[in-house]
Amino acid sequence: MPEAGRNTVMEKQVLLYLIRHGKTPGNEEKRYVGRTDESLSTLGREALLQKQFPRVELLFSSPMKRCMESCECLYPKQEIRIIPDFREIDFGTFEGKNYQELSGNQEYQAWIDSGGTLPFPKGEDRQAFIQRSLTGFQELLQMLREYKDSDFSAAAVVHGGTIMAILSAHFGGDYYDYQIPNGEGYCVTMKLDDKNVQILTINRI
Repeated sequence: MPEAGRNTVMEKQVLLYLIRHGKTPGNEEKRYVGRTDESLSTLGREALLQKQFPRVELLFSSPMKRCMESCECLYPKQEIRIIPDFREIDFGTFEGKNYQELSGNQEYQAWIDSGGTLPFPKGEDRQAFIQRSLTGFQELLQMLREYKDSDFSAAAVVHGGTIMAILSAHFGGDYYDYQIPNGEGYCVTMKLDDKNVQILTINRI
């Protein structure tokens, strides 16, 4: 039996849907959209309104407009819990540009040649971004632990980079193995207790 007076958390099994936000104007033009706080495009909003994701008990989001607006399309009138560390990576001097506009840029070529591992010039380092995303994920896990039920579903509407960071860190594989189009995502089955999280399965949705 647990020691008297100690707070314990029963083992929970949770379905967590990690969903990338809908398309923005920058996404449609294949631009690097990180710190830019774009709204959804008309096409992006219409595409989300046609989707039907499973019902969830808890809904989380990045603080950026494109994620908040995606939540409102997919889960209208549901309470949104904001996790600030889920915001997208800062692309630095690449922000707002696409690969055609960056063609011939020596810093961009160096970043490409590194397999995307170099820090973005005047932007964010990928490892620092991954750690920030994992800090946000720990905040999400804590809220899951505090939820009253032991078997339930939750969704987090975030950015492509955030999903890649979380899944590569917790399930293995390369960062880019978990790239996902706008408006799509993964269903993650996991068990968690008061200290640990175990990811059991990951499936595309």
